[in-house]
Amino acid sequence: MMKPAGVVRKVDQLGRIVLPKSLRKRYLMNEGDPVEILVQGDHIILERYRPKCVFCGSMEQVSEFKDRHICGSCLVEMNELKVKIQ
Repeated sequence: MMKPAGVVRKVDQLGRIVLPKSLRKRYLMNEGDPVEILVQGDHIILERYRPKCVFCGSMEQVSEFKDRHICGSCLVEMNELKVKIQ
């Protein structure tokens, strides 16, 4: 359930809004941090971006490999498959 933050901001000419410092601090958002934009019905939701595994969708122990994100569990499975093939 979404709670209103009690803050109103205007969108500028380039479509930008400024997140209040209190919200950035509360949600540990710093300059340069990636933010994911989600749409749910007629709501726009901003979240701190957390990479997900391309295979299973997990957000735990995710590493980047060739511009893709892979979790530790899937990496272990891939290594096991490699051993079986050899």
